[in-house]
Amino acid sequence: MGLVFQNFNLFPHFSVLKNIMDAPIRVQKRNRAEVKQEAEELLEKMGLKDKANAYPCQLSGGQQQRVSIARALAMKPDILFFDEPTSALDPELTGEILKVIRQLAQEKMTMVIVTHEMDFAKHVSDHIIFMEEGYIALEGSPEEVFESSNARIQEFLGRFSKNR
Repeated sequence: MGLVFQNFNLFPHFSVLKNIMDAPIRVQKRNRAEVKQEAEELLEKMGLKDKANAYPCQLSGGQQQRVSIARALAMKPDILFFDEPTSALDPELTGEILKVIRQLAQEKMTMVIVTHEMDFAKHVSDHIIFMEEGYIALEGSPEEVFESSNARIQEFLGRFSKNR
């Protein structure tokens, strides 16, 4: 499994390429040349091919988050977990990240996403779990959750959904 953190957690003293390559080489003991080629392909997929030798401090928040996603994907996870992947970003950069996650969904990557981006969740999810105070309050298909007559769910969705 791979984890994409809310606040990127990139190594500031590593280049973008080294941030992506480090774990597959050290943890999985994979071939450096193979990992480098895959890392470069991931950077191209994320629209960051030209940033391979840059350092995290030289990147925007959206670029750093895309590097974090590439770093997680480099480990070839079966499931990718996102913890509020857009919470530290301004609205313009949020769009960049949502586009990447949408692309991963189209590629059938299994993902678990904790988010308050309800319109996004509605359109990209196969299954939604609404949690409150540590408990599952409702779960089901996006249609079941968004069309629920549960007053608390409707209150929440009304607060966070743009197109309701």
